[in-house]
Amino acid sequence: MSDLLVAIGLFLALEGALYAGLPAQARKMAFEVSQMNESYLRKGGMIALVIGVGLVWLVRG
Repeated sequence: MSDLLVAIGLFLALEGALYAGLPAQARKMAFEVSQMNESYLRKGGMIALVIGVGLVWLVRG
């Protein structure tokens, strides 16, 4: 459970750094993502999921 909280905290820190440091680019990126085809978002999400699970598996064994 503590690992989950650490992961959520890290996600929030990175997300906050993006919006605090580059707010105009973050807004532009959010707009562009909202205009993307759903299939591209789904494929990108699946790729990110596989990479993320693989990374956790490598680190945590």
